[in-house]
Amino acid sequence: MASAAEQLAANLNLGVFAKATELKKRIWFTLSALIVYRLGTWIPVPGIDPHVLAEVFNQTGGGILGMFDMFAGGALSRMTIFALNIMPYISASIIMQLMTTVVPSLESLKKEGEQGRKRINQYTRYATVIIAAVQAYGIAVGLESMTARGGAAVFDPGLFFRFTTVVTLVGGTMFLMWLGEQITARGVGNGTSLIIFAGIVANLPRAIVSTLELGRTGALSAALILFLIFMGVGVVALIVYVERAQRRIIIQYPKRQVGNKVYGGEASHLPLKLNTSGVIPPIFASSILLMPITAAGFAAGNGPEWLGTVTALLGRGQPLYMALYLGLIVFFAFFYTAVVFNPVDTADNLKKHGGFVPGIRPGKNTSDYLDFVLTRLTVIGAAYLAGVSILPEILISRFSVPFYFGGTSLLIVVTVTMDTVAQIQSHLLAHQYEGLIKKAKLRGRRG
Repeated sequence: MASAAEQLAANLNLGVFAKATELKKRIWFTLSALIVYRLGTWIPVPGIDPHVLAEVFNQTGGGILGMFDMFAGGALSRMTIFALNIMPYISASIIMQLMTTVVPSLESLKKEGEQGRKRINQYTRYATVIIAAVQAYGIAVGLESMTARGGAAVFDPGLFFRFTTVVTLVGGTMFLMWLGEQITARGVGNGTSLIIFAGIVANLPRAIVSTLELGRTGALSAALILFLIFMGVGVVALIVYVERAQRRIIIQYPKRQVGNKVYGGEASHLPLKLNTSGVIPPIFASSILLMPITAAGFAAGNGPEWLGTVTALLGRGQPLYMALYLGLIVFFAFFYTAVVFNPVDTADNLKKHGGFVPGIRPGKNTSDYLDFVLTRLTVIGAAYLAGVSILPEILISRFSVPFYFGGTSLLIVVTVTMDTVAQIQSHLLAHQYEGLIKKAKLRGRRG
């Protein structure tokens, strides 16, 4: 039987949406912020020849570097003020989450509640500045060594160019971090995820047009294009199904008598997601594999010999690259799941509140049982992440598909869409509840 909230959600319509003034303000704010972000992806870093840069990037921008350019909405290939996008902030957030399980002081700070969370967020911002500064300096040095038929990519290389490039790129990343926080607080959805979502979606029309153009010229067969369309629908359906899938563990609470009344005795459930780690493993695996490829690309063939060998082995479709990518995704899927869910703490909390799993003794037996169930779920979740993430690499290397179909980009688009729709629905439910409460108060006054 559906709950009252589910029944209310089923009755939502456009009339309710039209009356939700606060929700409309949030949506307009979110759209305005994303428009500001998209405008910034076309403002170039000063001192760069865009034509030479485009020619160089077409030669060295494949592989994971091209995938990060897709996340940035093309800002990296155009070398604009948002070239680093918000990826340094995501990397810093992941590192801080991992550090809270390794460093005892950070772990105790995490348990201090709201005050501890603010301190950790502040440390994350500092780490973002450091990571962005290192990446921006590497980009500035790499830009100075880029040359093509049209000449050098930088008009006036030197210390001043490096300084202005670092300041511009770091400032762009910090602005996007602030913009994401504003969207989260005053808009709808998670601001950081929506910024990446906007960058991916912005490249989608161009990818579709290029695919259709290849089909018109005969480079791609019509059967392959139809196959890609049906496969896209199937992958989206798979992602929605897996991201919503849960393993519900029944939790029973004992009855207790207070005076003449009996309390408790109800049963609840502990939901364990099939994919607990979300899109973090593919993003982190891509970040690690990006390092040698980016270094070799910016070296423009002038780097050491071993760097060129590593880059060749980590090229698109190469067996070593595929194996490392899959291995890192599986590793981070297990590692991040262990970070976000602690079976021992969960079992202790259940024991403190009198809850227990039917047939399992409280305490260590419960934690072992939760760990066993979570491990089996993570195996399935890691296999799902690895399969969806490696799909675009197979299509690009074997079938010459001109865009990153599936993979991390499709995971982000689908999960962000689901999360945003869920938040919009929760706002509509809250508005409808407020209307029911006001009506009830008016009836009470009339009575």
